[in-house]
Formats: sequence, C-alpha cells, structure tokens
Amino acid sequence: MSLAPGNGPVQISPEQLRGRVQELAARIREDHPEQVPHLICVLNGAFMFFTDLVRALDVPCTVDFMQTSSYGDAKQSSGEVKLVKDLQFPISDRHVILVDDIIDTGITMNYLLHYLQGRGPSSLKVAALLSKPSRRKVEVPVQYLGFTIPDAFVYGYGLDRAQYDRNLPFITSQE
Repeated sequence: MSLAPGNGPVQISPEQLRGRVQELAARIREDHPEQVPHLICVLNGAFMFFTDLVRALDVPCTVDFMQTSSYGDAKQSSGEVKLVKDLQFPISDRHVILVDDIIDTGITMNYLLHYLQGRGPSSLKVAALLSKPSRRKVEVPVQYLGFTIPDAFVYGYGLDRAQYDRNLPFITSQE
C-alpha cells in the first residue's frame, strides 16, 4: 500500500473504486432490465460514489437525495439518527435503490429502510460503497456492496474527516 500525502496508507485506490463501481452498475442493470430504478443518495458521504454509480448505469434512471446525521464532526456515531433532508419526489410503486457511503453500526440504514418502506416502494434495495461488519449493531441487507473493510476510521472519495478530505480520489485511514 502506498501512503496518501498527509494521511495513512491508501486503502482503496482510484482504480479499484472505478472497477468496483462499474461492476455494481452492471449488476443493477441486470437486476432491473425493464424497470427504471430510482436511486436515492444519502448525503453527504455518498455523493461521489452515487455520482459515479449513476454515470456508470448508462440506463434511464431517476435520482433524489436525503440527508441524515448521526456523526456530526465525531468519528463515531452517536446512535441517534436525525433526518436533515427528506426526499423531494414520491417513491410509491418505484424500484428504489438507496445509495450510502458506509454501513457501520447499521443503525442509520435500518432507520432509513423502515422510513422509506412506509412510503410504498415496489422494491427497496441498498447499495453501499463500504461495510464494517465488525461494528454492526443492527443487521441490514446490502444487495450491492463495494468493499468490506476492517474497523478503522476511513475517509476520502466522499467520506470526510471533520468535513475535510471528501475530495480525495481514494480511500485512506488515519494511522
């Protein structure tokens, strides 16, 4: 592993990210051959993954955005989920894919899945760039997973370090 300037080792390179996003987009296309998927980005952390995934889909789709907060500037979740921004468009009878940056404890994703299920989508699936199974407090289904990682604080490629470093083209961690 190489070192990221001013950071720890590069955990996932730009090339690895691009390749995995392409693979996930291909799986989504296969799973929705005659459906128009409605992708929902969980802001802020998933924005880069979401953008690359939508571009890689190369099929008609619609998008929307939500935002939750359970971390603030902390490195660990408070365990309390707040909905900061709700959807703009209805999802009733839609094939929804909820796109998030990381499944850590599972608390936020569990909250979102229950919240969205109440809005009557035809289907509701999860795409997550990263998963930390060792931190899981609530198991949640993830149909499209980028990478499983160990319990370390990671940032880059949309994930932040106290609101900084989202623009890094790779994923790294603090040493």
